[in-house]
Amino acid sequence: MRILFVAMANSIHTARWITQVADQGWDLHLFSSIDSSLVHSALRSVAVHHSFYGHQRDRHPSVRSRGIAVGNTRLGNLCRMMVRKFSPDYRVQQLARLVRRLKPDIVHSLEIQAGGYLTLRAKAEIGRAFPKWIATNWGSDIYLFGRLAAHAENVRAVLEACDYYSCECQRDVALARDMGLRGIALPVLPNTGGFDLERATNLRQPGSTSDRRTIVLKGYQHFSGRSLVGLRALHMCAEQLQGYRIAIYRATDDVKIAAELLSQDTGIETEIIPPCSHEEMLEIFGKARIFLGLGISDAISTSLLEAIVMGAFPIQSCTSCADEWIVDGESGLIVPPEDPDSVADALRRALEDDALVDRAAEKNARVAAERLDDSMIRAQVIRNYEIVAAGEKINAS
Repeated sequence: MRILFVAMANSIHTARWITQVADQGWDLHLFSSIDSSLVHSALRSVAVHHSFYGHQRDRHPSVRSRGIAVGNTRLGNLCRMMVRKFSPDYRVQQLARLVRRLKPDIVHSLEIQAGGYLTLRAKAEIGRAFPKWIATNWGSDIYLFGRLAAHAENVRAVLEACDYYSCECQRDVALARDMGLRGIALPVLPNTGGFDLERATNLRQPGSTSDRRTIVLKGYQHFSGRSLVGLRALHMCAEQLQGYRIAIYRATDDVKIAAELLSQDTGIETEIIPPCSHEEMLEIFGKARIFLGLGISDAISTSLLEAIVMGAFPIQSCTSCADEWIVDGESGLIVPPEDPDSVADALRRALEDDALVDRAAEKNARVAAERLDDSMIRAQVIRNYEIVAAGEKINAS
């Protein structure tokens, strides 16, 4: 089988997804939807098609680079800038030519605003001869962008044109149908695959969740992320947080400033977690009593799943699909993303109720065993590709 992915080559989500099928002996290709020479170090066994690419020391030997080789990243950026100036649609033309040459059994776009839009335009170039197309929705792709004037038309066009649609929550299946999806919705699965649960257990801090003294905060403050609301809520819980450490990952600059001021005002230790491996991130979750993730839009939130697997008590905003994974008030707490008072109330409850967080860890461990085992998810992913390639009927229940 030959699959052409259209996705961000430097994304850990792309790498984790493709790695699930990297040992199948299939002919895997990746057309980078964000044109750069960067490839994620976790990517395996795939040919990556760039316009220009330079040397990258941490690129795995099983990853083959295709395109025009240049000496370094800076020169590659200059070449891309020049080509874009004279041919703004050059990546659409390159993708269309690649599809014609490779004749893949499946084209699979991961994420809509870059990969999906690009694939849509390439399909328009090729017409009826375009291969079967799976369009995968990440995070806010339709829940947020599908409601914005600048994107709504393109989102609907992707949903109308794709043959198959995949996402990671039932909410988005219903939204996709409402927005014009004509194709087949594949079974709902996490966009980053599953977890090696045995390995994850070994990364957890021994003892009960209630014994842990770390709070993990997702540090995004941008079009969707609301980390500053989380920091405000944590400040309101300063008395209960004495003796705790707040670990913030993926912190934007304004969040770093707010965290420093929080420490000065309250004496509570805050730590900005630098970029790290997925295993190192799991270790951090494995030391956390509470995970706090706030945003005005998301799908599952991979961080929520990491909290579930590692025994951290999840407090997640109501604008994600958290309610498809946790029971509010039992295995986690679901809060409005822009109300620091409500978030502070949830934090106090999770800080003061040892029995709640320990029972939640037990319940979430059962959920992880039933729904997040990597071998189980991987088998479903492989089967889905086989069914799509063969044109068989698929059970999306």
